[in-house]
Amino acid sequence: MDDVEVRQMRYFIAVAEEKHFGRAAQRLHMAQPPLSQQIKALEEQLGTQLLVRTTRKVDLTAAGALLLTRARLLLAEVEKLEQDVKLVGQGASGVLRVGFSGTATYRLMPMIVQAARVHMPGLRLNVQGEMLTPEMEIALEEQRVDVAVLRPPIRSNQLSLKFLEKDELVVALPEDHELASRGILDLADLAEEPFISYPLSSAVNTISTEACRQAGFSPHIVQEAQETSTLLSFVSAGMGVALVPTARRMFGLQGLVFRQLRNAPAVDLAVAWKTDNETALLKKFLDLFKAPAPTEGNQA
Repeated sequence: MDDVEVRQMRYFIAVAEEKHFGRAAQRLHMAQPPLSQQIKALEEQLGTQLLVRTTRKVDLTAAGALLLTRARLLLAEVEKLEQDVKLVGQGASGVLRVGFSGTATYRLMPMIVQAARVHMPGLRLNVQGEMLTPEMEIALEEQRVDVAVLRPPIRSNQLSLKFLEKDELVVALPEDHELASRGILDLADLAEEPFISYPLSSAVNTISTEACRQAGFSPHIVQEAQETSTLLSFVSAGMGVALVPTARRMFGLQGLVFRQLRNAPAVDLAVAWKTDNETALLKKFLDLFKAPAPTEGNQA
């Protein structure tokens, strides 16, 4: 595998996506025979068949499908690397890739980006919002992200956390809902309601479901949404109710109201990074988050 080149990955992706050597060659602006030779050489290097060739099209073997998935990730990282190196070469003091979860995308992200502009003017940030905690954990472990603002708990022991704040959950309701006229609600008031929920893997979903269980019912989930904006749009459309962090105030959707919950469950917000990736640049960036000292992994 050491002899496999990025160029070969580009060739393979083109053939796999086009499912045809002729179209792939046109896409790559090259002749078809050299392309066929490169793919054959790749299969020989890997010691396995990647493609099933017929006169009309090309199909992937199981090994080919795996390679396509990984090759796409590899090329995305190579392209990011090229961009980052170019930025530093143009005078940037460094580049950090930062992920933000849910509502932190809308409230905390602008504050951190502005703070970085003031205190670290040469830093370039590659920011991705509306990510789920498990997704960011993996990205941190694989060093595709340098910093993540996520909601514990986490499973990884390779990461360090710095606690930022605690958000109480509130209930989002369609404005014409019969419960919208009341002030503070009990979770039990929602027992018969259809729920719009974050995906099963999210920390908010886990905490919300457990709180409902303790209130004597299991939420009837009729729709999932990864992005808070999408989730609240479903509520606004009358599809159901949702439990969301208090930071939801950043959303000005019509047809929507928020009500406090008595003994409301709460979710933490923390900034995380790979423990063995504590560069001077990263440490300075973490100082922008005004919070207590970091703790190890899932102790937070």
